[in-house]
Amino acid sequence: MDFEQPSKHTVHWFRKGLRLHDNPSLRDGLIGAKTFRCIFILDPWFAGASNVGINKWRFLLQCLEDLDNSLKELNSRLFVIRGQPAEALPKLFKMWRTTNFTFEEDPEPYGRVRDENITAMCREMDISVITRVSHTLYKLDKIINMNGGKAPLTYHLFQKLLEYIDPPDEAVPKVDKDFLADAITPVDFDHDDKFGVPTLEELGFEDPDTKARYIWKGGETEALIRLQRHLERKAYIASYGKPNMTPQSLLASRTGLTPYLRFGCLSTRLFFSELNNLYRKVTTDGSLSTMRLVPSPDLSPRIRKARPPLSLHGQLLWRDFFYCASTNNPNFDKMIDNPICVQIPWNSNIQALSKWANGQTGYPWIDAIMIQLRKEGWIHCIARHAVACFLTRGDMWLSWEEGMKVFEELLLDADWSVNAGSWMWYSCSSFFQEFIHCYCPVRFGRKADPNGDYIRRYIPVLKNIPNRYIHEPWLAPQSVQIAANCVIGNDYPLPIVNHVVASKINLERMKLAYQQLSNCQPRLENGKLILITNTTSYCGKGLQQ
Repeated sequence: MDFEQPSKHTVHWFRKGLRLHDNPSLRDGLIGAKTFRCIFILDPWFAGASNVGINKWRFLLQCLEDLDNSLKELNSRLFVIRGQPAEALPKLFKMWRTTNFTFEEDPEPYGRVRDENITAMCREMDISVITRVSHTLYKLDKIINMNGGKAPLTYHLFQKLLEYIDPPDEAVPKVDKDFLADAITPVDFDHDDKFGVPTLEELGFEDPDTKARYIWKGGETEALIRLQRHLERKAYIASYGKPNMTPQSLLASRTGLTPYLRFGCLSTRLFFSELNNLYRKVTTDGSLSTMRLVPSPDLSPRIRKARPPLSLHGQLLWRDFFYCASTNNPNFDKMIDNPICVQIPWNSNIQALSKWANGQTGYPWIDAIMIQLRKEGWIHCIARHAVACFLTRGDMWLSWEEGMKVFEELLLDADWSVNAGSWMWYSCSSFFQEFIHCYCPVRFGRKADPNGDYIRRYIPVLKNIPNRYIHEPWLAPQSVQIAANCVIGNDYPLPIVNHVVASKINLERMKLAYQQLSNCQPRLENGKLILITNTTSYCGKGLQQ
């Protein structure tokens, strides 16, 4: 006697991978499904209480709107759920008679614990679970296991481990109507009322008319358009190295991709493979060069034009490196109880931190960067180094944790692992110990923006200050300040610190921290802590305060 197989009813949970292309867990869940529903869980309380700025919320909601529109083309819809996963999911499973639950693997500690709990709950409800790796290039547990169960803490070791594992999987095709076969999504007439994408106003935000709305448009559709624009810049990609800073390069680009990688609107694996294809084809000296930067399992030699971490491939690998380093470290975003972070006795100064975060330090180069970040949600990678160095080891001697929180709130592409890892790097608290170089907020700013165009764009009060003084307006004679309608100390603040003095003091503090804190764990070579004693600082003119 034949028994009819029970119907398969799939629910896919979108978190970071907000796309239909290269979504292997979604594809696997759709195979043989009778019904499917795609959900995104939004906690309204979290929206109002979290340290996330309006630009990031706007970008996320645009991503969800775009995803909903893409699902409409498949005769489906996105179900935005209000509530907390542990409470909302069981009710939905019962209401929809769910038999199969799918989601993208989350490599970060909080996500791993959450997903283990959800998976255990599904087991109790007799619901099968499918998860797949697609937010990172590699399955990070495999790298950790190859390193004796510990995450590699140097980029060099991380690269060496990659030599012995297979290259990243190719991106899987986009879900389309042909792939859906007979699977359908039951949608009620009042879907938008119950499960529609909310507006910023519904989440409690006032939506001002900001440039960020037009500079960064969230969603998979925009991400794929930008990817194609990016790949058309063959010469740039082939010769990518240490950026040459200009005022124009400090501005957001129509080919910028980092926010789309962070939210998963663009697959890292797709970007990686497209770069591979381009590197194989691009001609820079009259002959084809294979510029693939990940060693193959057979360790065969490669022709290398731009070696990691300066190559675009290297930038993607750094992302996986930080994810890998944080995988089993729930305190990765803290100094205390973080085994890989030097315990540096940073100062605490709420007022000074606020001035830095709001672009009121009195250093135009630093302030312009922070104002751009707050307005637009993005700043250039070199600009990130500059403001982070200024906040921590360079000038203000404030904790990298505080800077990380500001970036978490304002920066569109800041995610937990990469943001925390980058700030430990910036502050020389982990991964990078060569604190011999200190970004001077005057000299480096003048090199990147010699005429002050960038500064004037974001700090209009300085627009009439002559080029000679635009990076050090406090040195302008009083008559010049009055003529420019900008009196320093009144219309624009005096410098918050004397860079020449503060940077020298802080370099000695760093030396002392490395020498005295014998219990710190990072930057160990054969059990010995590397110490840096040859220190220099690149400074501009002295300050008179």
